[in-house]
Amino acid sequence: MDLEKHPRESSGTRVDLHKRRAAEPPVGREPEASGGCLAVAIRIPVRIIVLVLVVPVRMLWDALVVTGRFLNDALLRPLGRALLWLARAVFVWPFVGLWCYVVVPVGKALGWLGNVLVVVPLVWLYRQVLTPVGHAIAWVARGAGAALGWIAGGVGAALGWVYAHLLTPVGHAVRWVLKGLGAGLAALGIGVWAVVAWLAKYLVAVPAVWLYTWVLAPLGRAIVRCGKGLVWLVSVIVTGIGTALYWIARVLLVLPALALWRWILTPVGRVLAVIGREVWDALGHAWRVAGHISLAVGRFLATLFRWIFVEPVRWVYRSVLTPVGHVVRDTVLRPAAEAARSVGRATRQALAAARESIRQTRADIRRMLFGEPRRPRPVDRREPSGREARTLGSSTTALTKD
Repeated sequence: MDLEKHPRESSGTRVDLHKRRAAEPPVGREPEASGGCLAVAIRIPVRIIVLVLVVPVRMLWDALVVTGRFLNDALLRPLGRALLWLARAVFVWPFVGLWCYVVVPVGKALGWLGNVLVVVPLVWLYRQVLTPVGHAIAWVARGAGAALGWIAGGVGAALGWVYAHLLTPVGHAVRWVLKGLGAGLAALGIGVWAVVAWLAKYLVAVPAVWLYTWVLAPLGRAIVRCGKGLVWLVSVIVTGIGTALYWIARVLLVLPALALWRWILTPVGRVLAVIGREVWDALGHAWRVAGHISLAVGRFLATLFRWIFVEPVRWVYRSVLTPVGHVVRDTVLRPAAEAARSVGRATRQALAAARESIRQTRADIRRMLFGEPRRPRPVDRREPSGREARTLGSSTTALTKD
């Protein structure tokens, strides 16, 4: 904290800091599992045995991980990139070139031919042949429709006169006759219905009500009472049998199973749970310890490899190869590069002089054969030049100046 780095500050600030630290909740830590004397007795031997078994596995695993990473970085990734490039070169680029330089031009050519050979003739046929023929057919159809409409109007007028002067009076007469027949039949039906209703009441309904009240209802009540008694008897028998079967099953199955669960399976399960938990904790602890051991062994091997191979190679590179390379660079490569650059510069100058002389010779030959080229005459654009230019701040301009 910044307050701890400055001892000259007031004591009140320090007291507040200590109070704030005391008020802060402690960092949560996982409580160690305490399983009693059995767990304590199992924990140490199990951890020792598991550590002895896990250390070789962890070292082998770390070695495989390092080997896999090295192979991935040094072999598999470059090989994958090379295979990807090869696949593109073999499969993708030929198809792209075929599409861009063969299929697309051929498709455009076929589209142009289809347009010229099919679309244009069909458009001309539609505009010059089918459209006039369709207009003629439409004109004929309109004339025929007008004629048929006139004929249909005459026929409709005739049918209207027949309906108004013939069918309507006949219909009114038929309706008056049918209305009288309906009234007579309705009166006859009402009388017949009254007679049938009186006969049904005294011949069917009254005997049926008497039969239901004095015969069927008492018989049904007796049958219901007998059924209730029979159901009660069956329920009593079934309840007794069920109670007997319940107690038999409880005594023969449930109580032995409960005793087995309480006095055998539960203690054995708790012991196995403690053993399993300790084995799992021991595996985790041994895996972490084996990781530290494997890391230390790996660092030792890396240091040994560095001092045996890397440092001698580095010393040879720095002490032998680098000075030799500098001497070769200063005595051989740089003079050779300067000489090559000077030769290239002289060659470029000679080639430029040769091109200029050839250009001048070609111009002289053209001038001797064809003469001087005509120069374009200057065009009078009616614009003042020199001292006769326009002046914006004066009343004397090139147009008013005489």
